[in-house]
This record gives sequence, C-alpha cells and structure tokens, in this order.
Amino acid sequence: MPECQNCGAFVTETYARVFTPRGVDDPRVCPDCQDKIRDGADVREARSPRDP
Repeated sequence: MPECQNCGAFVTETYARVFTPRGVDDPRVCPDCQDKIRDGADVREARSPRDP
C-alpha cells in the first residue's frame, strides 16, 4: 500500500502512479502535506500558506 514519504499518510495506487516516477512506489509528498510541495526532484516548504 503506497504511503507519503513525508507524513506517512495513505495514498491511493492511482495517486502514486500519477505523481511518482517509474520504479518509485511512494510519493515524496501528498495532498495532506499542505506545507510541502514538489520542486523538481526535491521537496520544499511552500512559499505561501495553503489552506485546506
């Protein structure tokens, strides 16, 4: 079962397939990580606050 590498939250297999490169099962961040965003091959703090 895929999970977020940042917060450990469950993510669906479809989400993991879309937002991870081939050969990687767990995404670096997920929609629950409001303070983090993907930036190329890295994860960084969001520059502006994100409200759910």
